[in-house]
Amino acid sequence: MKRLLSGLTALMLSACAMVNEPPRTPTLAGSGDAFSRTPGTVANPVPDDWWRLYDDAQLDRLVNDSLRANADLRVAYANLDAAHATRRQARQSRWPQTTLESGLTIDDTRNQPSAASVPSTDWDFGVTASWEIDVFGRLRAQVFAAEADLQGRQAALDGIKVAVVADTVQSYVEFCGFTRALRVANEIATRQQRYVQLVQRQLDAGEVSPLEVAQAASLAASLRAATAPFEAWRASALYRLATLQGQPPSRAEGLGVECAEMPQLRAGIPVADGLALLSRRPDIREAEQRLAAAAANIAVARADLYPRLNLGGVLGVLSGNFASVATPLLTWSLPNQAPARAKLAQAGAAQRAALATWDVVVLNALREVETALAAYSAELARNQALLDATAQAQDYARRAAVRVRTGDASALLQVDAERTLATAMLAQVQSELVVAQAEVALFRALGSGWRTENPPR
Repeated sequence: MKRLLSGLTALMLSACAMVNEPPRTPTLAGSGDAFSRTPGTVANPVPDDWWRLYDDAQLDRLVNDSLRANADLRVAYANLDAAHATRRQARQSRWPQTTLESGLTIDDTRNQPSAASVPSTDWDFGVTASWEIDVFGRLRAQVFAAEADLQGRQAALDGIKVAVVADTVQSYVEFCGFTRALRVANEIATRQQRYVQLVQRQLDAGEVSPLEVAQAASLAASLRAATAPFEAWRASALYRLATLQGQPPSRAEGLGVECAEMPQLRAGIPVADGLALLSRRPDIREAEQRLAAAAANIAVARADLYPRLNLGGVLGVLSGNFASVATPLLTWSLPNQAPARAKLAQAGAAQRAALATWDVVVLNALREVETALAAYSAELARNQALLDATAQAQDYARRAAVRVRTGDASALLQVDAERTLATAMLAQVQSELVVAQAEVALFRALGSGWRTENPPR
């Protein structure tokens, strides 16, 4: 008997120590290295409200409105509330559970001759209580798992905030970019139409042939056609802004968005380093919490291999008499522990999968940042080359116009010069938009824009 008791005591003491805090998440080698240095970036900490670097009051308003009214955020806030409730349930399960019970019964007097005409009733009222003594840490592990799940839901909510902010800023810069591209395209098309009229007058005067007129008219028609896509893309960006704010596209014009020039960052993009990225990106933090929850679930499954001890009792009036009963209850799945061990194996596999998922998320995050930096750097270089090309095209068009006016060259030379200038100007405007899109993509990859408290309306 003493051996049995000593064995059970040792078993209980060893099991009590098995539920600890979830292990720290490992760090991949090289994940804390500095990112590639790129023109236009600095190694400063990434601000939470990065969109304010554009110093644009209209953009600030749009972002705040999106964070307050976005439908995806409302779903995430509801999921977070559910996680809070689950954690409260897990915490309260560690304390005694009480139930009030009452009942009224009428005795059957037909079989009682001495009291046939005197019906009697019994009224019972009692309080039952049950308290699981968390000897092996099962309930405490459930609290750890619920807490990790709550933190994971919070990280998921932060991830949606990152996406909402980035989508809002991107839609805004695209609206501005396509508005400017549309204006430039219209200006080019109008200038080319005036040139067609000039060539037509030269034809009437016998100075040029119909070939020159056809060439100029064809270029003018092509430039007019180039404006239509810009109008559609501009409208699409405005529709996205409306839906991000929880409004139908039909109310997009009511947003009052006006923009003629591309928003410009007032300073270089702060990118920090990989170590800061691990603590900032919501998807990494969510994967880390999923790993912590998986570790806690292993402790829950392992506790099912050991007995559960419950203290139960009843206090109240039973059949007209006051009574109280208290008794311990020990439950243990023996000797068949195969189901419990299978559950433990499942929890272990889930933990290994969570760890692998964390590795994947970290590697993808680092890749996304480096890719965004490379794309941003390449587009900056391309934009500078297009600026030079536009300047050369303007000089070409000016010199060609002089030669045509002096009769030193055919009017076809000026048509070609105008075509070259139009192509260069439109390419430059579109490149400015791509630069702005690359900026937003980089901020999105850096995981910025989620430390804001703007509950949905």
